[in-house]
Amino acid sequence: MDENSEFAAVTVKDHQLVPWPRVAAVGAMVAFSLPTFVTGLEVGAGLSAMNTIWALLWGSIIVVIIGAVMGVIGAKTRMSSYLLVRIAFGDLGASLVNIAFAISLLGWFGVNINLFMDAVAGLGRDIWGVELPPIGLAIFASFCMTLTTLIGFKAINLLATLLVPILAVVTVLLAKFALSKQGISDVFALETVETLSVGEGISAIVGAIIIGAIILPDITRFVRHWSGAIYTAIIAYIIVQLAVMGAAALAGATSGKDDVLEIMLDLNLGMGAFIIVIAGSWVLNSLNLYSAVLGMKATFPKFKTVLLTLTLGIIGVAAALMNILDSFITFLFYLSVIFIPVAGVLIIDALMIRPKVYRIETLDHNRRFNWKGFAAWAVGAVIAVLASDGIIPTLTKIAAIDAVLLSAIIYIALAWNEREKQKVFAQ
Repeated sequence: MDENSEFAAVTVKDHQLVPWPRVAAVGAMVAFSLPTFVTGLEVGAGLSAMNTIWALLWGSIIVVIIGAVMGVIGAKTRMSSYLLVRIAFGDLGASLVNIAFAISLLGWFGVNINLFMDAVAGLGRDIWGVELPPIGLAIFASFCMTLTTLIGFKAINLLATLLVPILAVVTVLLAKFALSKQGISDVFALETVETLSVGEGISAIVGAIIIGAIILPDITRFVRHWSGAIYTAIIAYIIVQLAVMGAAALAGATSGKDDVLEIMLDLNLGMGAFIIVIAGSWVLNSLNLYSAVLGMKATFPKFKTVLLTLTLGIIGVAAALMNILDSFITFLFYLSVIFIPVAGVLIIDALMIRPKVYRIETLDHNRRFNWKGFAAWAVGAVIAVLASDGIIPTLTKIAAIDAVLLSAIIYIALAWNEREKQKVFAQ
């Protein structure tokens, strides 16, 4: 692979740009993944039908706002989220953030491999009565995902473009078959013992997809016009995600079950479940590894891309096969919560404080450490963790949003004088 490619610390070139629907297809594929179905199922099981609708709607709106803003920044600068983080936090500060991002994405790569091999093995038994070796499945899946990542965005884009229509049909069939068992009025009439508050439901939805919204510049940098980034966020997080989670919640309500694969088998959607597990895991994990490589490449630009990709892929599948990720899940959860305030700092810095420095030339003389941004991020991260554990109350009842807002407000307070200095300098 050419080291001056999309993985290098450079902007996307004109010949690499694609029409926005192709980028939106990649964003939509993430929403078709098994974790998204599971999130919709769990939220639906913990809330009444009306509260489920409110949670799905507000959760999607929150994510689409953050995703749209981050996506537009990526589209206008043509830089990946990791290069943007370097400008926002300085080279040293960004190294810490980007390495943490890469660890989290690599961890989720392993988690999804675990989920993939267990699900495919189970479906193989239920559909064909065949025992498929989990280790062989994990190695084969990891090989395909790593190869797709090595080829780059074009391969991920082609795969997503081909699979999105198929998965859309499966989602529609899931909702249709669910409604064939009970009508909408029957679903709303069901008595549900609510185990979640609406705020907790919204938090679950936001938490399931927020990392993808923060790193959306990794794919929106390829759109030809920044408006395509907004369309991508709307399609991925309002239309597709809402439909997928809604279909899963509906199927759970009508079946009374809490396992999405079991529900699909009961509804005679065995092959549909198989496609969702394979296609969703393939694209989602290719994106996880793709973004992890971008993060490490931005931090350590001298590393060879092919070797870096293969090494990260091997580490991910090795962790999955060793089952060490069973105890790693909690760590990954908190790591994800910690990431969310990054968006607050980056968005404020790019739109209000230092918009003119968000260009590739800045990296040649980039500052080493932005302590103001780092402080705002740290406070927001601590608040997010404490609120998630219920140690402190939340203003909005959604810990992730509290963290983003608090980080943004703190950064505005600390860095406002830099904005004024820039105005004076510009004059």
